[in-house]
Amino acid sequence: MKISTKGRYGLTIMIALAKNKGNGPISLKTIAQEHGLSEHYLEQLVAPLRNASLVKSIRGAYGGYILAKEPSEITAGDIIRILEGPITPVEGMEDEEPAKQELWIRIRDAVKEVLDTTTLQDLSTYGEKGIQDPYMFYI
Repeated sequence: MKISTKGRYGLTIMIALAKNKGNGPISLKTIAQEHGLSEHYLEQLVAPLRNASLVKSIRGAYGGYILAKEPSEITAGDIIRILEGPITPVEGMEDEEPAKQELWIRIRDAVKEVLDTTTLQDLSTYGEKGIQDPYMFYI
C-alpha cells in the first residue's frame, strides 16, 4: 500500500487543525501557505473529511475549519481510510498461496495497528516535550 498525496496532505490538514484547537477556525489558505501546498487541492481533500464528520466548516469573514472531535478521538487510520480507502498491501490477497497470503495479512495488520493506535493528538504534539524519537531505546 502506498499512501498518496491525498493521505499525506489530509494528515497535514488535520494536524494543523489539531494544533490550532481552541484558537478558532483556521482557513485552508493559511494551511496551504504554511506548508507550501495548493489551496485548491486542500479544498478537495477537506470535503470527504467534513462528510465523515471529522471537521466542521465555519462560514464568515473569520471562518475556516475546526475539528469536529477531540484530537485524541481521531486516529491516523480514520483519516487515511477516508482519503485512501481500505488498508491493504496488495490487491487480490485471497487469491495468493497460503504462505504469501499469511505474509500480506501480517503486513496489513501491522500497518493497521500503527495507524489505529496513533491519534491526531500524538501527531500534533510530537516533538513538543523534547522527545524527537519515541522509539529510541537506550541500554
